[in-house]
Amino acid sequence: MTTTLPELEAHTLSQGQYRIHYVAAGDPQRELIIFLHPAFSDHSSFSAQIDTFAQHYRVVAVDMIGHGKSQVTDGRGSIAAMSALVAGVIAQEGYTQAHVVGVSLGALIAQDVAAHFPDQVRSLTVVGGYPIGGTSKAIQRAQGGAIVTMLFLLIVSMPRLRRYVAKTSTLHPHAREQFYRSAQAFTRRSFGVLGGMNKVMQPIYQPQRQPLLIVTGDHERSILRAAASAWQRQEPLATHRVVANAGHCAHMDHPDGFNALLLEWLREKA
Repeated sequence: MTTTLPELEAHTLSQGQYRIHYVAAGDPQRELIIFLHPAFSDHSSFSAQIDTFAQHYRVVAVDMIGHGKSQVTDGRGSIAAMSALVAGVIAQEGYTQAHVVGVSLGALIAQDVAAHFPDQVRSLTVVGGYPIGGTSKAIQRAQGGAIVTMLFLLIVSMPRLRRYVAKTSTLHPHAREQFYRSAQAFTRRSFGVLGGMNKVMQPIYQPQRQPLLIVTGDHERSILRAAASAWQRQEPLATHRVVANAGHCAHMDHPDGFNALLLEWLREKA
């Protein structure tokens, strides 16, 4: 028995100074689900999710500012503008609400969307993430060390930087190669847009208004596994699930396991 893969539609959204690209698939009469990728990557990191979820939802996977085809030319772009752009995509697709799924950087942006446009977010799923409010000092220190390494590699070699991020983000060779391919459009200019993350982070934690699913891989870094558990304790109605045989980008390391648990949770909770 053969499976027919969904036909991908290429779209753009122009809003303010930005022009972002995204792909869509699935029946526009079904509920909308939006996927936001990790830093350095692009929408193609969700190829396995698009294939599966387009059978049940209208699926959108966005190239965030500075990534994929959503490049900035003047170096003045800020990733913090993404929440308004995601809200714009929801409206452009003809919806009032969407399920929003974010991985790593995408998990932080997904929370920002929920914070600024709560009525447009039906549910929130974060993978390999932590709260954008009240971030622990330990996570801040760990991020600082990683940024130093990445800045060094940024100067030395972009291919080495892409390989480093792929290796630290995924567990298995096939996922690392997929991540590396998805990062080919990330350039030195792209790195500048990430400086806007300070506008996304908040000093105080705010509870989520939407159903919340927190996902970690069982091989995720210990500091992020601990952060996920602590987050779930702050949100008694949230669900925390662990994907077996997966690292930071669990959706790439074990797509079948990730897809199954997300589909189940959406049907039961959202």
